Amino acid sequence: MPPTDATTDTGTASTPSNEDTLELRLPDDFLALMAEERYLCDSSAEAGREAPSAQGDLLDHLAGWGPVDTAVGTLHLVPVRVERDLPLLSRWMNDSAVASYWKLAGPEEVTGDHLRSQLDGDGRSLPCLGLLDGTPNSYWEIYRADLDPIARHYPARPHDTGIHLLIGPVADRGRGLGSTLLRAVADLVLDRRPSCARVIAEPDLRNFPSVSAFLSAGFRFSAEVDLPDKRAALMVRDRLLRDLM
Repeated sequence: MPPTDATTDTGTASTPSNEDTLELRLPDDFLALMAEERYLCDSSAEAGREAPSAQGDLLDHLAGWGPVDTAVGTLHLVPVRVERDLPLLSRWMNDSAVASYWKLAGPEEVTGDHLRSQLDGDGRSLPCLGLLDGTPNSYWEIYRADLDPIARHYPARPHDTGIHLLIGPVADRGRGLGSTLLRAVADLVLDRRPSCARVIAEPDLRNFPSVSAFLSAGFRFSAEVDLPDKRAALMVRDRLLRDLM
């Protein structure tokens, strides 16, 4: 209710009660900033407990890359914390449209084991939440493709960097958001990793929406590649062509 204006009373001012308060609504951008700060504080604390090799040396300290502005909002890649993020990520992985490609459906520990295998590794792959204006809406894996088993299946070059992307909320899919975020993250990799000449991806060849999203994001189709678990479309975004595509 509106605050009592004591100056309009004919008698003495009444003692303020719990009802004499302002009803305030914080701006959406401020709420988003607060939400993002919670993720960043959590991730910073976690990084302090990690071994040096796990803090991103192989990926040029990805955890400290910072936010990037896009046409759909500010995107920030924040390293996953299993105890904080597992329920959300497991829910996304159990979406039927996602499960057939990611193959991580089932109990939470299925996704948990997948995350820990990267976080407990040597730092060649880092799972991240994508915060869009402070709200988690995507899951990313940024990895050194030249150090990954995929390097046996295509002519890899030193410092090739790979991207996996999952748009989590169903309402955010199928409207061009993935293409915008893919372009932003690919360019972020090229900006933050000067030794990287190419960003690559290997979506399932049957996943037409994903392949289309990469094409719209400035990747080119390079080849069909037979991987152990799928036939993939090798997509490449070249540093030399980034301003042309």
